[in-house]
Amino acid sequence: MDNHQADEEHELVIELSEKDSLLEKKKKLLEINHFDPNGKVKIKSICSIELVNSVLEEMLQRARIINADEVDLYFGGIDAFGFCSPRNELESLHTILSLVDKSKSTSEQIRPKVFQDLMNATLNKIHEFSNNIIEDTKILSKWNLHKEKCLLQWGESNGVKSKLDIAFVEGGGRGAIAREDLEVGDIALEIPLSAIISEDLLHETTMFPILEKVDGISFETMLLLWSMKEKYDTNSKFKIYFDTLPEAFNTGLSFGMEAIMALDGTLLLEEIIQAKEHLRSQYNDLIPSLCNNYPNIFPSNLYTWEKFLWACELWYSNSMKVMFKDGNLRTCLIPIGGFLNHSITPHIMNYGKVDPTSNSLKFPLSRPCNNGEQCYLSYGNLSSSHLITFYGFLPKGDIDNPYDVIPLDIDLDNIEDVNPMCNWSTHMVRGTWLSKKNGIFNYGLPIPLLEHLREARMLMLESNIEVQEKLELELEILEDLQSTFDAMMENLGETEPLRREKCDWDVKLALDFKELQKRIISSIVSSCYNGKKLVEQELHNCKCV
Repeated sequence: MDNHQADEEHELVIELSEKDSLLEKKKKLLEINHFDPNGKVKIKSICSIELVNSVLEEMLQRARIINADEVDLYFGGIDAFGFCSPRNELESLHTILSLVDKSKSTSEQIRPKVFQDLMNATLNKIHEFSNNIIEDTKILSKWNLHKEKCLLQWGESNGVKSKLDIAFVEGGGRGAIAREDLEVGDIALEIPLSAIISEDLLHETTMFPILEKVDGISFETMLLLWSMKEKYDTNSKFKIYFDTLPEAFNTGLSFGMEAIMALDGTLLLEEIIQAKEHLRSQYNDLIPSLCNNYPNIFPSNLYTWEKFLWACELWYSNSMKVMFKDGNLRTCLIPIGGFLNHSITPHIMNYGKVDPTSNSLKFPLSRPCNNGEQCYLSYGNLSSSHLITFYGFLPKGDIDNPYDVIPLDIDLDNIEDVNPMCNWSTHMVRGTWLSKKNGIFNYGLPIPLLEHLREARMLMLESNIEVQEKLELELEILEDLQSTFDAMMENLGETEPLRREKCDWDVKLALDFKELQKRIISSIVSSCYNGKKLVEQELHNCKCV
């Protein structure tokens, strides 16, 4: 390579979408961190590994901001934007990986060595990230997996390519296990469209001409009704798939009265009740008339409330959103793919788009998965309350769910936050153990909430306000917050000691969620208490001066 090529400078651009709903906040955060708002990072064709790592770190900080969602930004504050969540970190690293992979020299078609160095450094970061995740897959060998093995064989005969086996895993039910060491970019599972249950199947059925005339009915609801009948069709192409499905999904929608009562004082109680009321209303508005008017197509014995609820739980807990070649997003059931369980630190993140070349749905790895490990998927950025209601589980593991937030009902009228980082339409809290900022004026609490409460007390409106008065108002804010969350804790009530092993599954799940809520609220109360101590000490220092 000549000197000109060695000195050649390349631009790598991590773009911020103008359609991003958080655009102004992200622009402000980029500005605060002294980043080029146009997303340009420059690097020469030949440079040291140290410089490559420095450029990578700059790109990573920028990518974290660009890939941040509402929760990341709300709790991230306005300081240097470091690691904020496993999802954000992995997405940011893959943003860089994708960008570097596409980048080429402006003058030649030969990829400069620096791009390979940058790619290697990014892959090393992904490996470091993955190595810090502690996973212990305990396979329960006593379970009969005959039906699951039949489904895998069915998949192979229908063009499915898989590097995964199915096993019963301790604490997680059925899961997908890597047959071999899988690296970043490896395809763990590939399923042709012909083996996917989508709305295309509806057009071949006798029920479609009837359902398409029902006002306001969605394709998702049509598919739900189709699956209620298809489950019992011995000639169905998907009979083997339906045979592997459980008789009960055990989601929050199936909670019994004792479990519902155990949720008293939690937002999950209201979420489950509202969801069930919606489904009951949907059933009453739709099913009886279909059964009465078209009994041969909608036999009443297959369209009971219990079977309708089962089908709802099937589609809530097992369906995936898939982007088809025509650009339309459709809700589908993915045989075999449904065995991939959810994790906050998944191996597979980007999987919902049909490959136009192979006409299949591919599940590439975003981080390595070793032979014998359970391979996890991301169902999305979901709270534990949502996962319980619609999937039937509470995430376990060493990493807390960053989306376990408690929304706050705060009056936002007549308050204008000039800083876009503090201007939010809603406010929320989460476990303060997730915060790295526990000093005075932070306390482990979200900055947008504190700034809003300060603004509400006109704390920052007078430039000549005395330091002592600021501290006194700060003390009021913390006292009010502590009082609010003390009341929340009291509203949750005392949990009566129960022998968990004798409780039904739904009661155990309800009690686990309630304990999580108590842990979050307790952390906020403690942060307010400790914060008051800090402010009181500062007040004492002011008075002594």
